Amino acid sequence: MISLPLLRQSSAPGSAQAPEPLGADRHRRPSRLVVALALTAGLAMVAATAWADTVPDGTLPSALSLRVVEVTRSAMADAGDARIEVLPGQLDPRLRLAPCQQIDAYLPPGSTPWGRTRVGLRCTSGPVAWNVYLPVTVKVWRKAIVSTTALPAGTALSASDLQLAEVDVAGSSSPVYTETSRLLGRRLINPVGPGLPVRGDNLRVRQWFAAGDKVTLVYKGDGFEASTDGQAINSGLEGQSVRVRVGSGQVITGMPTGENRVEVRS
Repeated sequence: MISLPLLRQSSAPGSAQAPEPLGADRHRRPSRLVVALALTAGLAMVAATAWADTVPDGTLPSALSLRVVEVTRSAMADAGDARIEVLPGQLDPRLRLAPCQQIDAYLPPGSTPWGRTRVGLRCTSGPVAWNVYLPVTVKVWRKAIVSTTALPAGTALSASDLQLAEVDVAGSSSPVYTETSRLLGRRLINPVGPGLPVRGDNLRVRQWFAAGDKVTLVYKGDGFEASTDGQAINSGLEGQSVRVRVGSGQVITGMPTGENRVEVRS
């Protein structure tokens, strides 16, 4: 998607080129990262003297490329201790843009600086206004549990299958894990290549108990904990709420947290 005035090819100095995109983590895309629509302090402005004519290989001038990196990094303040790598792409070398003395680099509304995305470039001081999108790849490097070897679908994970390593987690929004203990015994629903992070969407949903099973219902609050017995009305699947009928006949909704265990938090 490129919106700009095209110029006729000219030998006069001063016309240029441009265009387009950019993570677990949750993150949790970590979790998914949120972009301040126009950045906290507004658009990042770049003074590029007479950026114009053609850029034969589609590469940005170094000053503008640096601002693209800065704008992207500024939107990732909540990345924690992750190591961020921003790789600006190239513009379409067929484009010809009007000369421009000042170019704003910005993240388009709704964009997320994660994986493959884009940064907008907008001429705000020149004979003709134009706006293009530059492809950008953002890598988010952090420690995560990865496979030690190729693991086929159906594998029940063991300690020898897993290790902690620094990897780019921005390739998917599915969460990664940092503790081996949370993965032991879990089964894969799809294969995981060697050295790749084991993500939430690689795992079969764990069933803690079946409908009709006796369960312990645990009530938790600030400074107190109480429990009672009950019967599960539906299967206890990890991450999904379950209904439990207690002795009085009342039906309580909680979250399965272990073998025949349901927690209710107040």
